[in-house]
Amino acid sequence: MCIFCKIVNKEIPSNPVLESDDFLAFHDLNPKAPVHILVIPKIHVESFNEVSGEIMEKMTPFIQEVAKEMGVEHSGYRLITNIGANGGQEVKHLHYHLLGGAKLKWGHFADADPKDFI
Repeated sequence: MCIFCKIVNKEIPSNPVLESDDFLAFHDLNPKAPVHILVIPKIHVESFNEVSGEIMEKMTPFIQEVAKEMGVEHSGYRLITNIGANGGQEVKHLHYHLLGGAKLKWGHFADADPKDFI
């Protein structure tokens, strides 16, 4: 069982922001912005590559509600999901990072040379 499934099952504590029958949003333990929330489906889905349209249809308004709850729906926020090893996915359970609360920079590629990726 993955760490996010354990959080859903209340085997590991979290700092929740919003919860529904299908989804859970909680504060990231290692925040990269003043607001850094993880949003997950309660059922185990390995990544965006495996998620159904039905889940995404329900998850979209839930994520929008999280943004409202955190007070970033008007100021702006970044929504990220990592897919697979090259995409930086560390936990094999679909999750979105909702980042906001400040003017966010695009730092991880700021000094990258595109030739390094060819």
